[in-house]
Amino acid sequence: MKNIEHIGIAVKNLNDANELYTKLFGKPSYKTEVVESESVKTSFFMVGKNKIELLEATDEDSIIAKFIAKKGEGIHHIAFEVENINEEIKRLKDEGFVVLSDMPKQGADNKLVVFLHPKSANGVLIELCQEII
Repeated sequence: MKNIEHIGIAVKNLNDANELYTKLFGKPSYKTEVVESESVKTSFFMVGKNKIELLEATDEDSIIAKFIAKKGEGIHHIAFEVENINEEIKRLKDEGFVVLSDMPKQGADNKLVVFLHPKSANGVLIELCQEII
């Protein structure tokens, strides 16, 4: 793993959250996009060398909607950048981690992504990200 790629924060209303985080960081979001496969609308902020991703559910049955209903708004996941996502999936499975899918899928911000189950990572949802070239 190369570095923390971003921290994902689940929010009820992306417009309201964008206003709040624009005030907090002193600058606006640099990118907003919808990821249909995840039923989520995202917004990204740069804070120094770090990224913050805000996530709003676009469907009441989506993972983000269920997360907010159960836990409320807040940190949803920590994403790590990797060199080769397929090698990392194999390595982590071999180490005993529960990977939520066998193949990475298209995520936000031009990334291939896969998640590790929180039960295998001390309650933290881990996302692996690889830049699509």
